[in-house]
Amino acid sequence: MATKTLLLVDFGMVFLVLMNVIINVPSSVEARPRAFFVFGDSLVDNGNNNYLFTTARADSPPYGIDFPTRTPTGRFSNGYNIPDFISMRLGAESTLPYLSPEFKGEKLLVGANFASAGVGILNDTGVQFLNITRMYRQLEYFEEYQRRLSALIGISKTKRLVKRALILITVGGNDFVNNYYLVSPSARSRQYRLPQYVKLLIFEYRKILKKLYDMGGRRVIVTGTGPLGCAPAEMAMRSRDGQCSRELQRAASLYNPLLQRMLTNLNNRLRRHVFIAANTALMHNDFISNPTAFGFTTSKVACCGQGPYNGLGVCSPSSNLCPDRSTFVFWDPFHPTERANRIIVERIMSGSTIYMNPMNLSTILELDATT
Repeated sequence: MATKTLLLVDFGMVFLVLMNVIINVPSSVEARPRAFFVFGDSLVDNGNNNYLFTTARADSPPYGIDFPTRTPTGRFSNGYNIPDFISMRLGAESTLPYLSPEFKGEKLLVGANFASAGVGILNDTGVQFLNITRMYRQLEYFEEYQRRLSALIGISKTKRLVKRALILITVGGNDFVNNYYLVSPSARSRQYRLPQYVKLLIFEYRKILKKLYDMGGRRVIVTGTGPLGCAPAEMAMRSRDGQCSRELQRAASLYNPLLQRMLTNLNNRLRRHVFIAANTALMHNDFISNPTAFGFTTSKVACCGQGPYNGLGVCSPSSNLCPDRSTFVFWDPFHPTERANRIIVERIMSGSTIYMNPMNLSTILELDATT
């Protein structure tokens, strides 16, 4: 009787060990939706700045008022942002902020969000926000991420995951609104005339994108700036006739074509379609020129804010708050509403080449599924 009891105990221990091994083995990389990595600024930050000592935060109400939890998440939105909607289209859960304590284990297989509100292409952009994760540091985190994932699934599987991943990078707007035009005159505007400054940004951005390629990125969606002069914040500070700021619109009109040309040249040198230009200026202009066509009532006034166009200060519990966020293009003085973000992603998914060059995301997914 004692021998039989001992055998039962031994088999029980073996079963527990086997179950522990099964539970802790990462799921097959190939069986999961493709990984998704996000770099850039507040348009795509989903909470990294919550873990930094910075004034560029979206961690208090009414941010997140339309998120499923009805609480602030660190997204500069009333709900979901652009990366969230792309994740949905990939059939994946939203990426976690890289700095989140929850970002570990199998969560690494989903991808990561490295974005940080306030950053620009240049290191001196956003210095007024104190501690933010600048672009060079976001790339360092991407290297660190790959080392962490290699420890989990091995080097070869990590390289394969990164190469088949989708990458989104959104940066550049802050280099104008929070650097060149932050004050008049700014240090940068004394140093460069606008056309030369735009060329500097493109030169430095190319280095960032080339580094992403060297680190394994093979499908990188690069967004341009939106219509900078039409943001409620810029309207409140610069508009005298209810029209978008002409100077900031000029900056966008110089920058976006040069960005697209640079991406085309990079692809030609690489002899492959790595970098996809997302014409977000045109996407936003559709809303601004004809908001009612998209079910919006206004494209000038922010839902949450104060002062002219609700464009002054920050969105806070004491701000004016619209009752129906779905009818506003802008959520706060700078950022789109959840509904506007959803429409932008629809353009990213299925837009023609005037929106997505050389191809939209649906085409990318179809091509990559066969290779």
